[in-house]
Amino acid sequence: MKKRQIIAMGGGGFSSAPDDRRLDRYVLESTGLQRPKICFIPTASGDALTYIERFYNTFGTLVCAPAHLSLFDPPSADLRSFIFEHDALYVGGGNTKNMLALWREWSLDGILREAYDSGIVLAGLSAGSICWFDSGVTDSVPGPLTPLQCLGFLRGSNCPHYDVEPERRPAFHRMVSEGALPEGIAADDGVALHYVDEALHTIVSATPTGAAYRVAPSSAGAVETQLAVSRLP
Repeated sequence: MKKRQIIAMGGGGFSSAPDDRRLDRYVLESTGLQRPKICFIPTASGDALTYIERFYNTFGTLVCAPAHLSLFDPPSADLRSFIFEHDALYVGGGNTKNMLALWREWSLDGILREAYDSGIVLAGLSAGSICWFDSGVTDSVPGPLTPLQCLGFLRGSNCPHYDVEPERRPAFHRMVSEGALPEGIAADDGVALHYVDEALHTIVSATPTGAAYRVAPSSAGAVETQLAVSRLP
């Protein structure tokens, strides 16, 4: 039986660092295949054409077979068969709340659960990171950052962009300390949390300073613990 894998990135990859392909290669290598079929799911961006083009411009230079899934122009009425043609699924950033609503309307949430259980690698950044957890910190709603209930493939909460958006750290601490979010893990841009069978297997970074942190409630509010990170060569 294939292991279940999720690679949740705080940010980076082709979305914001198209000339640095280390995280994108890491996703492909995690499939264990020489030329994996990878599908980009850009729902959170409203299927932005420039985002889709950026995906193909990057992955077209890597050893893989790239494709994408649009829910605004679906390739087929049978989304399950389309998803199961691939070895890895890569979810982009954007509005997580809208993305989850569309996924549920199309029953894609259940299909993704089946794909995960079958051994198809799930990956993504920002919205494509927090979506796999019980909950996360989101900017999907205008105004202050808010907690959001997600798919629950992984236990706990998640916060991306921990180093590049100054409001992320205090908001995550506050939500965890107040019980709005359960204990969770935050990741800087360029950092990937690699889970295998729901356990945190390793943390990798494409930057020299990228870090990840566990944030848990305490009597003093919230306590932050920095986690060990491996630097990608």
